[in-house]
Amino acid sequence: MRFLFKTSYEQDINIAKHSGYYWSYGALLLMVLAVPHFMEDYYVGQMTQLYIMAIAGVGLMLLSGYTGLISLGHAAFFGIGAYTEAVLTGNGLQLPFMDEPLVFSFFVAFPMSGVLAAIAGIAIGIPALRLTGIYLAIATFAFAIIIEEVLSRWESVTNGYTGLLVESIYVGDLDLTDGTPFYYLCLGVLVAVILFSLNLLRSATGRAMMAVRDSEISAQSMGVNLAQTKTLAFALSAGITGLAGALFAHKLGFLSPESFTVLQSLELLVLVVVGGLGSLHGAVFGAMFVLALPQALAIMKDYLPHSIAEQPGFEPLIFGLILIFFVVFEPLGIYGRWLKVKLYFQMFPLYKKATFKRQKSYMKSERLR
Repeated sequence: MRFLFKTSYEQDINIAKHSGYYWSYGALLLMVLAVPHFMEDYYVGQMTQLYIMAIAGVGLMLLSGYTGLISLGHAAFFGIGAYTEAVLTGNGLQLPFMDEPLVFSFFVAFPMSGVLAAIAGIAIGIPALRLTGIYLAIATFAFAIIIEEVLSRWESVTNGYTGLLVESIYVGDLDLTDGTPFYYLCLGVLVAVILFSLNLLRSATGRAMMAVRDSEISAQSMGVNLAQTKTLAFALSAGITGLAGALFAHKLGFLSPESFTVLQSLELLVLVVVGGLGSLHGAVFGAMFVLALPQALAIMKDYLPHSIAEQPGFEPLIFGLILIFFVVFEPLGIYGRWLKVKLYFQMFPLYKKATFKRQKSYMKSERLR
């Protein structure tokens, strides 16, 4: 077992706790870079989808896991990013002083998708400053419903329920939104988003976000500007989720308002809770869970009686039961369980069950005990 003795504040905020992290994560990066060379196209597509969901999970994790603000409306930011990307790279933007619509390249439209989603995050973040807990969740839930209605009724831009085709991205003769190139694009964006989030969390802004999560009164007494910190958290979270939505648009190739319903907001919330609140690892673990569970349920249905497997609502029931299980028995999620397993082998045979008994939870409701 490796014992770390920290002798300075700079050592405490290093990205890697020790040199072994560079070796392990470097090996992991080499493995995922080699995936398209030894896996079939189907699995490469699934890995691409996992990266997109992980990016959205990192976005929601900054808000819910690190700032302690619950959102049930992140499908709205996801949809804003997707439609912005599709419109700007497809039909283009019709300006009053131009005869032809202005069509943007992917390299301009992609960051604009994140910026527009971030502006929407500020728009919902400012009025939500006075809300906390269940009231904030209801406000973001209402925002998601409003955006869903806008996407379905603003037919001149979104084509409503008729749907909107998403143009492919070409760099020379290379189709950047298909197969292996798109895989590397999504992987690159995920790595960039994680590195950005790691640096953010070890900065003064990130420390302020975590202080707000742990205790708003204490944070305010230490000089943290609550309004500014919460609004910034909403903007960054929405912007990153918007980037994931832009990639999701190219993954689908066709957009419809039905792809961005409240159910997707719940799926993103399940992603961060099951993966592990308060951890960037949790966003990746949660994305793996959300993508793997439907496949596991499809296999499980083959072994269940027909009267049970074909019941309406069977899959949402399993989702709900798993979510309740994690909230009750493993509030730190899959990543928390992984830490316990790792610590067990590191300390064997001296491991004590009470080591994690006083584990910290980041839900505000628990402080009301």
